[in-house]
Amino acid sequence: MVKSANIEAAYRLAQERYESLGVDVDKVIERLQKVAISLHCWQGDDVAGFEDNGSELGSGLAVTGNYPGRARTADELRQDLQTAYSLIPGNHRLNLHACYGEFHGQVDRDEIGVAHFEGWIQWAKGQGISLDFNPTFFAHEKASDGFTLSHQDAGVRKFWIDHGIACRHIAAEMGKTQGNPCINNFWVPDGYKDTPADRKSPRERLAASLDQIFAEPVNQDHTLDAVECKLFGIGSESYVVGSHEFYLGYAISRQKLLCLDAGHFHPTEVISDKISSVLMYVPEVLLHVSRGVRWDSDHVVTFSDELQAIAHEIVRGKHLDRVHIGLDFFDASINRIAAWAIGTRNVVKALLMAMLEPTDSLQQFERDGDYTSRLAMMEELKSMPFAAVWDYYCQTTGVPVGAEWLDKVRQYESSTLSSRTSQTASA
Repeated sequence: MVKSANIEAAYRLAQERYESLGVDVDKVIERLQKVAISLHCWQGDDVAGFEDNGSELGSGLAVTGNYPGRARTADELRQDLQTAYSLIPGNHRLNLHACYGEFHGQVDRDEIGVAHFEGWIQWAKGQGISLDFNPTFFAHEKASDGFTLSHQDAGVRKFWIDHGIACRHIAAEMGKTQGNPCINNFWVPDGYKDTPADRKSPRERLAASLDQIFAEPVNQDHTLDAVECKLFGIGSESYVVGSHEFYLGYAISRQKLLCLDAGHFHPTEVISDKISSVLMYVPEVLLHVSRGVRWDSDHVVTFSDELQAIAHEIVRGKHLDRVHIGLDFFDASINRIAAWAIGTRNVVKALLMAMLEPTDSLQQFERDGDYTSRLAMMEELKSMPFAAVWDYYCQTTGVPVGAEWLDKVRQYESSTLSSRTSQTASA
């Protein structure tokens, strides 16, 4: 364990270094504390949810691994989340999927309501956590052929439209209770495995279905609608109805939030370059920070070049008030609480690094045409002692410093996770 005095001494030295560049480190930490990352509930139970419909995951989604200790009930998931939050500096949010309601029996997707999420709303209120939400357009018999809101069958479309409308009501109640907007994100997996003969009609149906869902005005102080694009998925390799171009146009024309998922584009394409362009035309952006490996494989977020680029783009563009940051990965091959901690700590760490940059100086070099100084300074910043600031930030917010958080995870695994079986727990 690193001594507290040593952490503070290292911080003071780092503070001097950064202040020599014109960066007020104390103000950076104060600013960072206000950023809330939305942790995704589905990492804790491998996207299983708490429904009683017998459906397989499907729709291009797959979770690999069988690490012991998966949450089987809402109470277990909340307990795991509380442990994860205790390892992450800052006050963060929770992103819930509609299939995580407490249904106490079979309730179909078009019948869900606020009552099924009252337990989550009250728990979040008690924890001081704000909620975000997502309709669940997968793992259901009416999604088994790969189509939902763009389905040729009007009855199937109606079912999913009603589900979307119900989810907006739930999200609005969450936002009203917590006193800030609940981001309600629509990801629709519709698409074809092989080359379609008609790309146009499904997109027309999808747009019409979304228009019906969004027809009722909602208080934007309570909930904000987001739509999420994707290049391809398992079972929709050749054609996804809700492509980037489709949803970019939809979001601009309807003034919705556009959700950019780091794994939803070509493996050589990045979302960091898209943020400033998209924000010219849409009110706000939702990010699903993930890590694709060769495909949209939703690996745990690491401290990668692209993660740092995303953070720098948000900070350099002064976009923090218009960008909502959420996570989207699910790995069942490692401890699930550790996955949350690793991914979220890395996102916060990347934001800290970006905030410690003398952005005004770099941009002035650029305006002056002094690209030599711009490049030189960017490279020098890579070896600045930001890790000392990170350790100090963790210590002052009461979370483990360095790899000490892993000891907490191991203790929790021994005391709690090891007693769980792969069987569904009784309610």
